[in-house]
Formats: sequence, structure tokens, C-alpha cells
Amino acid sequence: MYIRRTLEDSILRISTAFPILLLTGPRQVGKTTLLENCGGERHYVTLDDLDQREIARTDPALFLQMHPAPATIDEVQYAPELFSHLKLAVDRSRQPGMYWLTGSQKFHLMREVSESLAGRLAVIDMLGLSLAEIDGRADAAQPFLPTSEWLANAEAQAGDTAPRSLPDLYRLIWLGSFPAAVEAGEAMRDVFYTSYVQTYIQRDVRALARVGDELAFHRLLRAAAARTAQLVNYADLARDVDVDQKTVKAWLSILQTSGVVHLLPPYSGNVTNRLVKTPKLYYTDTGLCAHLTAWSSPETLEAGAMSGPILETWMFGEMLKSYWHRVRSAPFYFYRDRDQREIDLVIEADGTLHPVEFKKTARPSQTDTRHFQTLRRFPANLGPGAVVCLRESAMRLGSDLLAIPAGLL
Repeated sequence: MYIRRTLEDSILRISTAFPILLLTGPRQVGKTTLLENCGGERHYVTLDDLDQREIARTDPALFLQMHPAPATIDEVQYAPELFSHLKLAVDRSRQPGMYWLTGSQKFHLMREVSESLAGRLAVIDMLGLSLAEIDGRADAAQPFLPTSEWLANAEAQAGDTAPRSLPDLYRLIWLGSFPAAVEAGEAMRDVFYTSYVQTYIQRDVRALARVGDELAFHRLLRAAAARTAQLVNYADLARDVDVDQKTVKAWLSILQTSGVVHLLPPYSGNVTNRLVKTPKLYYTDTGLCAHLTAWSSPETLEAGAMSGPILETWMFGEMLKSYWHRVRSAPFYFYRDRDQREIDLVIEADGTLHPVEFKKTARPSQTDTRHFQTLRRFPANLGPGAVVCLRESAMRLGSDLLAIPAGLL
């Protein structure tokens, strides 16, 4: 059992202020277990139970009488009819912590809650286990920023924890961050992910859209996994999957909706341009990504063609967790211009841009930060930047440039 202190603290804090909390994230990241660990006597019901789902959809008022507050309702996306009745229930009592909801389809859910529960609900986006949770150490107190203050805090929280070796880090990446996969270990890892993909396609994909060709959708899962940490190329994906580009866009939307991938927008001084330029694709779990691309062991993954992209995917995911699990929006972008100057990650915080590069090296240099100065063309200030890499300890690359070990994320 892993202790998820940051998430538990976020849930308990929010539950003192909001009547409804919605915890969203991919299947099997531990949403239900997390809520159970937060304690308190609460009614529990899951809408994976078809009998309960039928009652929730046909007679939501009766359903809420059967499961009075405080209650936890699992997989609430299956009964959108509940939302208007939840609104009535919280408006009558207006007590904090009345309902905890979980759902595996964030954007589908948000369309419903924005209409029915505005001002009454707080949302937490949840991903798999963080490195700190797996290692059993305290997480850094603040979301990731490439600053001296964040680094000092992260080093203090890590204490005497030994840095992970390269083989151990790739074993972690290969296993992924789903609690069941981490606990099962290498022997049962393939069984877990094979079952996960089957369940995902049979439940979430069918619920979100009518996918007539499930084999083609599975091909898209694999083709997208092979392109993690790359710009989305709809034409290439369509060719590999043997469907049209319109279908690829619709199916990528399903992957994003159900939390399997994250689409990172490009940075631009003009906000509207962020919406039309090509995004960058990241799988949210590296174990699933490695399974879909058929890497049979951590050793072959580390030595193979995806070694760099999957390390970048893992680093990006750790940073994303540091924001989402604290109920903070992640102001993340990447930068790329027509001259092929690229910055892996740009974090926008308080009018300041923080550039970050991801590198599979233990010997970073200022050369790795050579494109950071291109951000000075924008009105925002250019703040401290960093290279996140495989060093065992942090070092300074310049006055505002750090080399940060991946093990501190």
C-alpha cells in the first residue's frame, strides 16, 4: 500500500470547503483506494454495478435516498442524470464534503458538471504513483519549478534517499505508475497491461464513441505510443492505422478524454495561436506506453530507439503530477519555431517563462540550454531554467541555469 500524502491532503482540504469533490483520472490509478484511505464513514456505491447504474439513470432521486450523504459514488460518468439531483441535494444542505465522485472520462464529465454543479464542486485530476510515493519519501512542498528554492526544498525532502541507478530508473519506467502494476512487479506486468487495454477498449472507448473497428483503434493506441514525446502528425498516424485523418483526430480525443494521453500545446505570445498549432503528445503512463510498443524488458527499453523519448515522457509526467495532485493547473507548453529551435517544456508562472530541457545524460552543459534565450522575444520575463538529467546530484550550469537530477522529481 502506497501513501499518497499530497493527494490525501488535497482531498481533505477541499472537502472542508466544497460540498462535492470530483476525482478524475485514467482507470486503475487508484482513485477509489485513495478516497477509502482518506477515512470517515461514507456510503459507497459504484456505477460499474449495472443494477445501481440503472437506478441512478432512471430514478436519480431514489438513488440518492438509497445512498445518503456523506457518500462516495464511483464512475459517475455512467449516470449524467444524477448531476441535477446532486445540485438540489447540496443546495438544500450546503454542507462541505457531502459527495465524493470519481470518473474515468474527464472531459465528458466536465461538460455535465459545468452545466449543473458550477460553484459547488472542486475537481482533482489524478495520475499514477509519483516517484516520491513509490520510494516512500516526502514529496517536494511545491509544484515543480526550475528554481533554486524548489531545488533546495526537494533536496531537503529527499534527505538521504539514494539516487536511482540507470537500470533501476528504466525498470520503474518500464513497469509504469499504476499501483497494481508496481505491486505486481515484472512477473505479472504483461498480464496487467494486456487486461488493461482490453478493459479500456471495451468500457471507455465504447462509452465515449462508436468505434466500429476496434482492431484499428488498437493500432492507433500502438502508433501513438511509438510517437510519445513527439509532435502529433495526423497524416502519419492515419497512414499507419489505415484510417482517415478525421478519424485519427476523433480517436486521439478519446485517448485524451480518458486520460491515456496528454496533448501539450505550443507556446506562443498570441493565446489564440496556441489553439491552432500542432500539439506534442505524451502518454500519461510509461508502462502502458512501453507495453504497447512491445519492449520486453527494462534493458531493451533503455538500449532501444525509444530510450530518450520514454525518459522524457516519464520526466514530464512527474512534473504534471506535481501540479495536478495539488489541485493546480499546469501552465505547461513547449516551444518550437520555423528555424527548428526547440525547448522541451516552458512553464509559465506569474508572468515569467521557465524553460526546461529533458536529457538522457549525466554530463549536462550550457549547450543543452542554447535555445532558452529565444524566449526573450516574448513580453513575459525569462526566469530560471534547467536541464533535468541523470546526474546523481544537482549542479549549477550558469547564473540562472540548473542541472536537476531526475530522482528529485
